[in-house]
Amino acid sequence: MPLRGKHCLPIVSLCAAWLAGCGAPAPPPAAAPAAAVRQPAAGGDVAAAHPQAVGDQAAGGLDKAAGGLRDISFDDVKLDMQKGDPFTRAVLPSRVTALENTRVRIRGYILPSFQQTGLTQFVLVRDNMECCFGPGAALHDCVVVRMLPGKTAAFSIRPVAVTGRFRVEELRGPDGRHLAIYSMDGEQVQ
Repeated sequence: MPLRGKHCLPIVSLCAAWLAGCGAPAPPPAAAPAAAVRQPAAGGDVAAAHPQAVGDQAAGGLDKAAGGLRDISFDDVKLDMQKGDPFTRAVLPSRVTALENTRVRIRGYILPSFQQTGLTQFVLVRDNMECCFGPGAALHDCVVVRMLPGKTAAFSIRPVAVTGRFRVEELRGPDGRHLAIYSMDGEQVQ
């Protein structure tokens, strides 16, 4: 169900600013071996720097010790579409639809806003690009996080891990264009 109403205005504003970018071309994504752990370079891709856990997760995707929590990265929700292509649910691969309503933990950067603490909603993005959060980034490079009642988050310039229930939920701007397609009901931000 597409989001509408006054409660999504702050998210729409953040997504629109993020999608506008700063005019610098985006660097190609760096591929990292699954077993290697690299420290992120300034503005680097947090998904490449924090590969998924091995063991139970490598076999079945769920960490039984964490109560069915699945560690995912932005690579796991990447779509096979070019920037500017129209989004339809038909482009969602089965690996993404299988995550619907699943408890996940994903790492990324909180898109800055004027509020620094007590965040009840924010946009989690793949990388910080050390500019203004990416020139016209792809739809699959952001997740709209709405914290559960009584839960809040604080802005950080460092990567964070967000735990919550993952959903495919279309967020459209005033012009009808998609601004985001993923959302989470945030339980915790570390």
